[in-house]
Amino acid sequence: MDVVELTRATLDAMRPEFEEAEVELEVGAGLEPAVGDRDRIQQVLVNLLDNAVKYGGGGRVIVRIDRSAAGVRIAVEDAGPGIPPADLERIFDKFYRGDPDLTRAPSGTGLGLYISRELVRRMGGRVDVRSEPGAGATFVVELPRA
Repeated sequence: MDVVELTRATLDAMRPEFEEAEVELEVGAGLEPAVGDRDRIQQVLVNLLDNAVKYGGGGRVIVRIDRSAAGVRIAVEDAGPGIPPADLERIFDKFYRGDPDLTRAPSGTGLGLYISRELVRRMGGRVDVRSEPGAGATFVVELPRA
């Protein structure tokens, strides 16, 4: 699967939903195809982008695609308020939702990140998050190379 092509197509399809957010794509050199189900990876991308726009305060969202030791890394970074350290442990749990005062859209079941992690794990990859309060959040998906 060509991760860059899939990410561009996903960003194009979601542009109307971004409204106030500025979404940028940065692509590293020497990328190889990744192993994964195209539809499921798109589902993960949609979830991460939707969360970045909702919880990122409508600001800048950067999607970076680079090589990793295992294959391909996709990072979705927002400029929002960040995730409190206590919540980082629980963010991938079923039905967990972040602080409702931080979101721009109150809907959601709290399953998106749980499902995303499970889909990527079943394709041999992993999902992680880095965040500091006041400095946004970065969700990283790593997929094995083809």
